[in-house]
Amino acid sequence: MDNSSGVGVLDKAALVLSALEAGPATLAGLVAGTGLARPTAHRLAVALEHHRLVARDMQGRFVLGPRLAELSAAAGEDRLLAAAGPVLARLRDITGESAQLWRRQGDHRVCVAAAERPSGLRDTIPIGSQLTMRAGSAAQVLLAWEDPERMHRGLLNAAFSATALSGIRRRGWAQSIGEREQGVASVSAPVRSPGGKIIAAVSVSGPLERLSRQPGRMHAPAVLAAADRLSESLRRAAAD
Repeated sequence: MDNSSGVGVLDKAALVLSALEAGPATLAGLVAGTGLARPTAHRLAVALEHHRLVARDMQGRFVLGPRLAELSAAAGEDRLLAAAGPVLARLRDITGESAQLWRRQGDHRVCVAAAERPSGLRDTIPIGSQLTMRAGSAAQVLLAWEDPERMHRGLLNAAFSATALSGIRRRGWAQSIGEREQGVASVSAPVRSPGGKIIAAVSVSGPLERLSRQPGRMHAPAVLAAADRLSESLRRAAAD
């Protein structure tokens, strides 16, 4: 199938953005992922960075830029966020704990939606918060289904192991006890795109004294159900 639009520079810029959809890339990675000549790939990536369609992470690698999220929000096309509000509110009400939706952005995870427990001791995470990918159940979920190379990099200095990620893939959810913050526990499950790719993690979090040292035993079924509802919402929207 010919994917050419007839506007060569636009087609090449689209190749760069598509290559970054899989995650951060060095210039060499962009060249390998797009098939473009190295000078061309560099020139396009820098031009896209000027317009905030591409950015750099802390290691200097190219990543998708913030302007894409702004355009998506303005167009009202982020179906995941549109569906997340009521699903997270229901999860909060079922579990009695704060609920969040996380997406990976480079070497961090970002809280893109949340439903806070209205009162009492709670784990408050404002929307837009960036947390480490080295600890926490959401980080585990977002890393567990990555390709081997990215998984290996993500495990460097992580609070969890490759064996733990294997267990997560087997049972379909993750839990953490004091990994990210002392006295806080959480449970997370993956949200999948219509094509099956893990694109986000749904979580509940709260004080260890309430969630216990086996938070998954208490809340994994509810968290899995919430993640499945979001995945199904995306599948229905894609079929419309």
